[in-house]
Amino acid sequence: MAQGSKKAVLYAICVNAIITVLKGLAALATHSAAMMNEAVHSLMDTLNQVFLLIGLKRGGRPADSHYAFGHGQKKYLWNLWSAIGLFSIGCGLGLAHAWHAWHNLGHVDRPEAISIFGFDVAPIWVSGVVLFIALVLEGYVLMVAGKEFFSRMRAEGRKNPFRYLADADDPTLIAVLLEDSIAVTGVILAATGIGLTQTTGNPMWDIGFSVSIAVMLGFTAIFLGMINMRYLTNIRDKDAERAFHDIVKHHREVERYHDLRSVIVDDTHTVVVAEIEVREEVLMRGMNQRIDRHEQQLLERVAEHRRTDAVLEYAETRAIVQATLEATEELIDELEAELKQRCPRVFHLTIEIDGIAAPSKLDVPEQLRQKPL
Repeated sequence: MAQGSKKAVLYAICVNAIITVLKGLAALATHSAAMMNEAVHSLMDTLNQVFLLIGLKRGGRPADSHYAFGHGQKKYLWNLWSAIGLFSIGCGLGLAHAWHAWHNLGHVDRPEAISIFGFDVAPIWVSGVVLFIALVLEGYVLMVAGKEFFSRMRAEGRKNPFRYLADADDPTLIAVLLEDSIAVTGVILAATGIGLTQTTGNPMWDIGFSVSIAVMLGFTAIFLGMINMRYLTNIRDKDAERAFHDIVKHHREVERYHDLRSVIVDDTHTVVVAEIEVREEVLMRGMNQRIDRHEQQLLERVAEHRRTDAVLEYAETRAIVQATLEATEELIDELEAELKQRCPRVFHLTIEIDGIAAPSKLDVPEQLRQKPL
């Protein structure tokens, strides 16, 4: 999963760095407010995707002594800083530049022609070529991210892309997909504003569409921030809980469950906790054979002439405890295996079983203390 996201991010970084330079040069040459805001937009996209790449690399580290479930949540943290910080800055810079362009209307003359390698070229052609290149490159990156997005959506059996966009558990891929969608939209808005200004001679079209690009960056910051905040506030894994419900419902040894809880640690780790009540009549089937086997194993460790009443009583009690724990552990292992088969991201399942508790202390006879239990 992370590999597909990393590929999309690397493509986006390379493409947006090139586009940022082209748009910036075109904006300086043409004095276009919309083109300058598009340059700011592409710069924020580039820096944002660098943050996403850092989050992917740091979030991919395995568990250690400080991070019991790995570093996966760092992806959400870097994504959050990226969304709130960079896109908010981009929105502010874009609005500030639009205001500056409006404030200087009539004071700054737009060039009639731009000299390129000794040839005079109309500014509209410079803007048009740069925006066309940007549209092709950003459209390609959008296609890469979209292909990864839809392949995951189909793999999970989902059909509504908008619902999946809001519910998907990989905010890195969502960020790249959303950014590139908005980047393509931004190119279209900039082209529209520049084209209308060229047609009507009114520079307010250029400034107005530059404002819409800046506002779009602000909404992007809010949306991406909300997505990443979900996973930093212990959101529940509804799919894992539904899978656990279905498993327990059809499991003959489980009477009912309650206090079911889950938490998404990251996109590959979910912890599920539940309390269940077992059907004792089912769980106890074959219990006598289990008890006899454990009791026999304990008594085999003591010579016959040393098997006092205390030894026999202890062996019987200990055999009951071991047989009961063995049966419950097998049940828990079976439930966990079924749940992980349905939801591979479930990293740990903790189950508490009502009505089954082992004695906290047993008096161990001297004959059995001499050998480890």
